[in-house]
Amino acid sequence: MTIKYYNKLVRDKIPAVITKSASVYETEVLGEEEYIQKLNEKLNEELDEFYNSTPEETVGEIADILEVLYALAETKGISIEEIEKVRLQKKEERGGFKERILLKHVVESK
Repeated sequence: MTIKYYNKLVRDKIPAVITKSASVYETEVLGEEEYIQKLNEKLNEELDEFYNSTPEETVGEIADILEVLYALAETKGISIEEIEKVRLQKKEERGGFKERILLKHVVESK
């Protein structure tokens, strides 16, 4: 018998998937502070997976990142609609990143 330790936040349906494989597991429901900490850890994990993903995996990794970001927003009482509204407002005011502009330096006049 081998025990594999994870100690990480998983999606809600993962315990059911583990049960179907006839494995035994232990879970814990986190309090708010620990939940936010684990979401931050999960975001770093998902970003790392995104950086190392193949082109075929990229869409799935971006979806995973968004899921974590949405969960973090929810902990702060922010809706997806509010995020999208602010994103579009910022894009309207400052633009997006489509033009691939790299700002090298600014010489300030006094």
